[in-house]
This record gives sequence, C-alpha cells and structure tokens, in this order.
Amino acid sequence: MSSAMPQPETAPITACTISRDVQNFDLLIEDMEQALGEAWGDLGFAEALAFFNQPDAEAMEFVALALNEEDEDNLVLLGEIITQAKAHGIKVILIAEDVTPASLHQLLRQGADEFVPYPLPEGELQQAIDRLQASGQPQPVGDEKTANLKSGVDKQGAIFVCHGVAGGTGATTLAVNLAWELALLCKTETPSVCLLDFDFQFGSASTYLDLPRREAVFEMLSDTESMDEEIFGQSLLTFEENLQVLTAPADMIPLDLVTPEDVTRVIDMARAHFDYVVVDMPSTLVQWTETVLNASHLYFTTLEMDMRSAQNTLRFKRALQAEDLPIEKLRYVLNRAPKFTDLGGKARVKRLSESLDISVEVQLPEGGKPISQGADHGVPLASSAAKNPLRREIAKLAASIHELSEDHAKAA
Repeated sequence: MSSAMPQPETAPITACTISRDVQNFDLLIEDMEQALGEAWGDLGFAEALAFFNQPDAEAMEFVALALNEEDEDNLVLLGEIITQAKAHGIKVILIAEDVTPASLHQLLRQGADEFVPYPLPEGELQQAIDRLQASGQPQPVGDEKTANLKSGVDKQGAIFVCHGVAGGTGATTLAVNLAWELALLCKTETPSVCLLDFDFQFGSASTYLDLPRREAVFEMLSDTESMDEEIFGQSLLTFEENLQVLTAPADMIPLDLVTPEDVTRVIDMARAHFDYVVVDMPSTLVQWTETVLNASHLYFTTLEMDMRSAQNTLRFKRALQAEDLPIEKLRYVLNRAPKFTDLGGKARVKRLSESLDISVEVQLPEGGKPISQGADHGVPLASSAAKNPLRREIAKLAASIHELSEDHAKAA
C-alpha cells in the first residue's frame, strides 16, 4: 500500500514581481502578500521573458515591474518585458524608485498600465490593482456620464480659474490639485468636478494626471457650434472615476484659433453638468481671457516673491483695469511663501502687497522635491505626498470653497 498522500492543489499564480532583486523592494513584498496572499511569484528580468511563453503565464493577470536608478541602463530590456507582457494580455504596474522622468515616461509609452512610486504609499498598490481589474487604462467618459450630460441637467456650477503671471509660479499645480481635492470632498455626496486645460499650446494637466491627449479635443474646439452633450462628453477623460478632464489638444495650436464664442460654449456646457469647473489658463493674455474672467467666480492669480512676478502682476492688473474688467474677482496666490516662523519673510510679503496695492489672500508653502516628482509621475499630491504642507494648504482651500458654495446654495 503506497504511503503517498494526495497533495492539495496550490492556488494558481495570478501575479508576479519582476525585478533585479526583489529584496530591494521589501515594502512591495509586504503589499503583494497582503493583496494576493500566496498567489504571486517573483522573477528576474531575464527569467520574465522566458516565463511569458510558458503555460503557467496564461493565468497571469498582472506583473509588478520594480526598478530603481541602477536599472536605467537596462531600459531596452525593461521595455521588451512590458511589450511581451502586453502581447500576452498581462497588465503591467511600474514600481519605480528614484527613476528619472524621461525613463519613466519611456516605459509608460511602451504600454505600462499603472505607476506607483516607491516607497509605496499606504494602500496605493491595492488601489492600482483594483483599477486594473475594473477598467485598466483611463478611458473617455463612459455611457453613464454621457447619459448624465444628455439628461439636460443644469447645475450652473462654480468656475474657478488659475492663471500664472509668470512661468513656474504653480498655476497648473494649483489647478490640478484643487480640482482633485474638490473631487475628494464629501464621501457620501461627492461633487462633480471638471478640469479644463485652456493652455492649448503648453498645457500639462494631462501630464500631471498621466492622461493621454486625444484628437477629439481639437475636433470639438474646431467646431463648437455643433457641440452637444455627447460630443463634449467624448472629449473628456476620466481620472480615477471622480474627476473629468478636458486636456490640451494633442498638437500645439495657435491661441487665437479659439474664439471668445468657442470658450463661452465650452464653459457653459461644463457649468451645466458639473458642480465645480476648474480652468487652467495660459500665462499669455489672449482675446478670450476677458471671457473667462467674466464667467469666473474666483480668478486665482499665482505669483512668487521675485521681481518678475511683481512686475508682471502690476502689468496684469493695469491691463485689466484699462479694460474696466472685474478685478475684484482676482485672488492673489503667493507660491513658495515664507514659513510661518519666518518673520522677515512675512515682512517682505507685506511690502510686496503694499507696493502692488494688492491683497495676498492665499499663501502656498514650498513643497520641495515631492511636488515635481508627483507631477512627473502623473499622481496628485493627495496620493503622492498626502502630508506635504503644500497639499494641506490646497486641501484647505478646496474645503473653504466647498463650504462657501454650500452657504450660497442654502441662501438661494
């Protein structure tokens, strides 16, 4: 009589980490075990290519490709791993530590589905897995949202605009993260939020949220007279189910190609279907800047503590006053403001306000390297640097805007 006992069937391997040495990513090991239990394995770079052609790979749902700065010399091999995984219907999550944005973007263009920075933010890997299982790539607004646009809902949402008086003053960072913070408010009744990137030449909202640029945007802007709810909805992209984004067109277009009438139609359509509309403007004053200013509820103007910002702010203010435009809507936002304990810095802010005859109502602190890293990785600050002081100030601003809007709604 044989002493051999039947062995229990092991669970199929549904995921794998792929790295030069997985021990360099101990937090990834913990998160994989928490998410998948024993249903995952580990492969080296060279082993991965051979594995994809084996029968065991048929049950694979995704791989977590982990790399750091030492692996940037092997981008060709890493790109081939991504290509082969996609060819076999396997999703790819990039786990990257101290990797340059150029290398990261190259791998994302190869077809990687998700990106998570390392060290892993709490719960971020599980969220990435959930997104892969739900829908994979960011997709255009789906039938449900399009149906909502067709329903004739007239929300008359509030318009908030971000306009930098000089390059690098943080207008896009403020616009993207303000829109995302508004979308995260109220767990029970999340307000609907739309982000419009009106910097048609150098707009980078799509980069900050890792969204593709689509030809549908240019087609819509080229013929806004024919635009209806369906066309507008198809021009939007969804970011993590909570935020709708109109990216800048795929190709650079002249700013005067879009007329004030075109801008009015787009803003009116967005207002009719969203509670909040955040607009990221180009630094250049164009013929439809007046249109956006008149339509806005608040017009956030970002500047810094330097001479170019001071001079441009003065010229910007004079230009609006010369046209008798509503400058009372302007809210000056000082980026990289001095710390609360910096008494000398506070005195400089006061002198700046007095010399320009403005009131600096919002001061955003210096966020450091995590701000540019989050932007390069296409992740909002709420996910990439939740405890960063800049993120906290933008979250406070979003909360105050929402509270003010609710008070106005109750009064109405």
